[in-house]
Amino acid sequence: MTTKSAAAAAQATLYGYPRQGADRELKKAVEGYWQGRVTADALRTTAADLRRTTWRQLAAAGIDEVPTGDFSYYDHVLDTTVMVGAIPARHRAAVAADPLDGYFAMARGTQDVAPLEMTKWFDTNYHYLVPELGPDTVFAADSSQQVTGLREALDLGLGARPVLVGPVTYLLLAKPAPGVAADFDPLTLLDRLLPVYAEVLADLRAAGADWVQLDEPALVQDRTPAELNTAARAYRDLGGLTDRPKLLVASYFDRLGDALPVLAKAPVEGLALDFTERAAANLDALAAVGGLPGKRLVAGVVNGRNIWVNDLTASLTTLGTLLGLADRVDVAASCSLLHVPLDAAAERDIDPQILRWLAFARQKTDEIVTLAKGLSQGTGAITGELAANRADLASRARSPITHDPAVRSRADAVTTADTRRSQPYAKRANSQHAALRLPLLPSTTIGSFPQTAELRTARADLRAGRIDTAGYEERIRSEIREVIAFQEKTGLDVLVHGEPERNDMVQYFAEQLTGYLATRHGWVQSYGTRYVRPPVLAGDISRPAPMTVRWTAYARSLTAKPVKGMLTGPVTMLAWSFVRDDQPLADTARQVALALRDEVNDLEAAGTSVIQVDEPALRETLPLRTADHRTYLAWATEAFRLTTAGVRPETQIHTHMCYAEFGDIVQAIDDLDADVISLEAARSHMQVARELAAHGYPREAGPGVYDIHSPRVPSAHEAAELLRTGLEAIPAERLWVNPDCGLKTRGWPETRASLENLVAAARTVRAELATP
Repeated sequence: MTTKSAAAAAQATLYGYPRQGADRELKKAVEGYWQGRVTADALRTTAADLRRTTWRQLAAAGIDEVPTGDFSYYDHVLDTTVMVGAIPARHRAAVAADPLDGYFAMARGTQDVAPLEMTKWFDTNYHYLVPELGPDTVFAADSSQQVTGLREALDLGLGARPVLVGPVTYLLLAKPAPGVAADFDPLTLLDRLLPVYAEVLADLRAAGADWVQLDEPALVQDRTPAELNTAARAYRDLGGLTDRPKLLVASYFDRLGDALPVLAKAPVEGLALDFTERAAANLDALAAVGGLPGKRLVAGVVNGRNIWVNDLTASLTTLGTLLGLADRVDVAASCSLLHVPLDAAAERDIDPQILRWLAFARQKTDEIVTLAKGLSQGTGAITGELAANRADLASRARSPITHDPAVRSRADAVTTADTRRSQPYAKRANSQHAALRLPLLPSTTIGSFPQTAELRTARADLRAGRIDTAGYEERIRSEIREVIAFQEKTGLDVLVHGEPERNDMVQYFAEQLTGYLATRHGWVQSYGTRYVRPPVLAGDISRPAPMTVRWTAYARSLTAKPVKGMLTGPVTMLAWSFVRDDQPLADTARQVALALRDEVNDLEAAGTSVIQVDEPALRETLPLRTADHRTYLAWATEAFRLTTAGVRPETQIHTHMCYAEFGDIVQAIDDLDADVISLEAARSHMQVARELAAHGYPREAGPGVYDIHSPRVPSAHEAAELLRTGLEAIPAERLWVNPDCGLKTRGWPETRASLENLVAAARTVRAELATP
């Protein structure tokens, strides 16, 4: 390692931090505001208190420069839309009348106005609100939120750096507004947008900003020469401004590739780069362009997306190499810590030895501070921390939980025959239609029904010992009876049991599989006020006993209609967990698939004729670089087929995907060989139906006609119009009618009304099809 003086300026910093608070105070305050129980002033006070608490904790831990601007009531991309004044025409009146209510109207919609489209933030499980732009878009700067956050931090006497979504990424994430030609390119608006960013930067400088971070993660994806030229021009112009803070351009989630020399040459004062395993190529690439002479480099060496302790020695080696490539090297996580839980120390139910392997946001903060200290003062200054870290890594490597010979032997024995149905789709579809006898445009739901306060209370009472298992199970039976009765009365064709016993579509299964760990407080934001607790995939996976057969069988006993068995697929089990990093993902996926295969086979043996294996994360987990797609899709689709291929031809296999861009994986969707797929389509106006048709997708599909991420109730007319649009792409004999996603987060009144309208729409369109 270089001398201490060479690294003396090293600082510890972050790009962002979990927003919710230790007890999810933000979620409770925002939902209270929606329900009228919390005033706007009280909501703002809670938010300001959370920001100050976070910054004080970070400063006390040793973070030299805290992030501002990363806090959001709902979504940071939506905040950027507000910052640049790109309010959709349908929301302008609401925003003008009340900016806070208008903000939430863009996020959630109202009964009269649809929300912005929502999709995944790159290859994470975080959802952002998609900007809607067109040739008539007029931008206008509103830096009030960014300036307020900065001043709050500076008033505490802290070093602070505002973090903004960069202009190139903002435009690359945008879509043409409704009514705008589909081939409109939002990047053509750059010249209008840059002056707005210039105004925001000037406002932040006037408010006391020394540095401002502009996040450009879209540049780690494959970009055309024209897009790279646009990025070069954007930072040439912003870098050439005279009234601005110093600029730190950040990119993360993967290697930069051809975008790295573009940013290295830009007239900005610093770059923040990811140097974790998936972006390790950035190190050699940075050396190849001659480094960053005279510039600041913020090195993301602590993984901001996973929860395993950092290998401090390896990270110090990387940092030492980087010292010769920039004028100043600071230490950070690879991306915002928004994607990990807050504090592993809060987990009291995990074996203390295993807990040593885990690092949530607060522990990662400590790792960053330790690395900055070691870089600045030499390894002698952190001898104790290095020794403890080596012991933690060794403990995990030799633990029996990470290696089960029986699981590995079974996975090694899998053959191609295990991943193929016994008959091709065209032949088995005839058997399924004869067995199920469903009408044209069959209606169903995705699986979950509202998780009421009574259900959550029952689970809490069971954990606390206030009710016994018998009392809890009677509550579940009662809920299933209600759900089945409602579906029959409404007229749905393929029913579900409603999943009242499930706390989460991944955690529920993880708690019943060996090799998984569940957390009690490991909440991570998925979208808005929706938080999930991703389980930890710590070791080899097996299924000791059936997980869903009992409740599915009970639901089937209540009706003569088909009831779907509901499982979460192997790729989603990985994507929505914190997956182990000590073996290839493909190996872990095969283990999970074999455990789920046992469950599928048991469901079929118990008489379940329709089984849905959800894979909403198939597109989400697609690597950001095209060169990596083929390998991933090969093992991902194989894992799904391994899960489902053991059933008889007459058993109908469904899958489900939502809130992602599906056009570039339609072949992979085909390769799953599912009999029926349901997909999100309401907010994107049936785009996926057209994509399936363009591919020649030969199987049955249900593009959603009810947007479940909004509280608004779609009318029967609206659902029928979407169905008619779907019929333009998918033949009636292969089109299903369903919501976009599960109904867990919705309330019963809106669910009843929406599903009644959905069934009415299906009947209307059936009648139209029957009319000569």
